[in-house]
Amino acid sequence: MVDRKLITTSNALEGYRIIHHLGIIRGITVRSRSVLGNLAGALQSLGGGQLSIYVELCEKAREESYELMVEHAEQAGANAIINMRYDANEVMQGVTEVLAYGTAVVVEKM
Repeated sequence: MVDRKLITTSNALEGYRIIHHLGIIRGITVRSRSVLGNLAGALQSLGGGQLSIYVELCEKAREESYELMVEHAEQAGANAIINMRYDANEVMQGVTEVLAYGTAVVVEKM
């Protein structure tokens, strides 16, 4: 079970020793807005400022990819993830892939 406190963007976890590197793990999701969602976003953009419709979409996509990454790390037998990162690419207009990835490791407290 991955301890959520043991997920980091750094190369190490202070106070822990890495026992095993289990390899790269990732979680990926592909999202788009509905036609109505895009219309609402377009209307929001007329006023300027933060586009809450798209912020919500991005937050959900990152959360989903993060949860999938943790799930894959647990399947590999990890209890921590180091070097965690996000990446995003547009697959086609209006369709975005969000990737959460890192290195699955087994750590023990020093």
